[in-house]
Amino acid sequence: MRALDAPYAPLDLQSRELWLPAIVNSAGQTARRIDHLAPWVAALEAGRLPLPEHDFGDPHALLPMRSAIATLGLPTLCVGVPALVLQVLRTLFWSLDRIVDLQPALSREAAIARVTADFVAEWTVQTQGWRDELALLRGLGDLAHLRWDEIQGLLRSREWQEAQRLSALLAHLQPLVELIRQLGRTEHDPAAPPADTTDADPTTLRLAMRTRETLLPGAPGELTGIHRSGRLDRLLGSEAAQIRHRVLHRLWRARLAEASLLTYDSQGVLHERVVDPTAHQPEAARTLRAPRQRGPIILCVDTSGSMQGAPEKIAKAVVLEALRTAQREQRGCLLIAFGGQGEMVTRELQAGRAGLDAMLELIGMGFDGGTDVQTPIEHAIDRVHQARWRSADLLIVSDGEFGCVPATLERLDQARAELGLRVQGILIGDRETMGLLETCDAIHWLRDWRRFESSQPLREATVPVHTASLTALYFPNALSARAARKKS
Repeated sequence: MRALDAPYAPLDLQSRELWLPAIVNSAGQTARRIDHLAPWVAALEAGRLPLPEHDFGDPHALLPMRSAIATLGLPTLCVGVPALVLQVLRTLFWSLDRIVDLQPALSREAAIARVTADFVAEWTVQTQGWRDELALLRGLGDLAHLRWDEIQGLLRSREWQEAQRLSALLAHLQPLVELIRQLGRTEHDPAAPPADTTDADPTTLRLAMRTRETLLPGAPGELTGIHRSGRLDRLLGSEAAQIRHRVLHRLWRARLAEASLLTYDSQGVLHERVVDPTAHQPEAARTLRAPRQRGPIILCVDTSGSMQGAPEKIAKAVVLEALRTAQREQRGCLLIAFGGQGEMVTRELQAGRAGLDAMLELIGMGFDGGTDVQTPIEHAIDRVHQARWRSADLLIVSDGEFGCVPATLERLDQARAELGLRVQGILIGDRETMGLLETCDAIHWLRDWRRFESSQPLREATVPVHTASLTALYFPNALSARAARKKS
């Protein structure tokens, strides 16, 4: 019995969905298909094509199919998406199996050309706009546990379309992106032994450096192709010309709603000077203290009715960037969305499907109701007393329309003194309120928030006030002692 099972043993390491296509396919040889399956899976997961000799025993059929897969850029899309690797191989096996069905009506060469053309046509439609979408999706969670139908449903959902628009919005909110990256108090790994210190000035050390290139899909740079999407900022001139046409403008609006307008792809290249880990470093450089890691983030987002419009979009964009930062740097991130009395949603934005679903749930929400910040801040204080969140920073995103009772403020002061808690605020409004002044250690004012009221951010927006500190400037005696101390 073992002798009969031996030729099929390599299949044990592969997905069961590939077993039947690999065994009964009419192209090539069964033993070679089974042996070559693992190299194909490994190569696609690594973002490259397998070696030419991994041809399933049918090099004449595999050569044009390999070229088609490379031309479509499927290996690049497969990185970090096992479900896509599985779907590519299933489609490949299905296409190879059609060759014999098209004979003898077509010669074998013509049949191979037909199935290759059909393979290209199918995947061209499937992958329209996927390069940017999958790049964003990889940054938001681990895709290893998502099935193919789940990925397709996710990319077509209304919440995901909104997440793409918020991702584009973040390009205009770089100060907030940098603020989120700096959240979380730095700390040493307790498991690592303390490193020796040195009197040498680290700024004077001549470390061995190298240039690192990072590809930035969607960033301004080299044009890489044309695909269908709803991105108006990447619209081709031939499509824009239809907007003023008496008849074609209706077709244009329909295609806009379907996200099927012709737009261009671009790709930027970021050149960075980084320390070369493989090169010999100066002795003084090796005695510097071990690198620190940042702690987790607790994010309180105001979802009250006063946040509707541009503030709501900015708040959701902050949540999106917080999840990306937590995923990229392997940090904890806790989302507390609050509205009126009894309206509080707590979700942990962890790596994987749960964190992604929590973020999309908030993106799909409508902001309305009142504002009760007492409960979420007290909940955040309870969390920072837990071991996992002890080194977290608290970030409050609001238009400032709230206040806190003295008991809550005293608990905040106690957490600051005992745990080193820092409370940051993002003000999406025109003036600081007593609630923000009394609660936050620092307030980051987004003074041009009106730029984002329309679907496309404006280059400039009217700022009706020259400072957010109107109360402190014109009514200094109206400030509480705590708020006045923060402004002094």
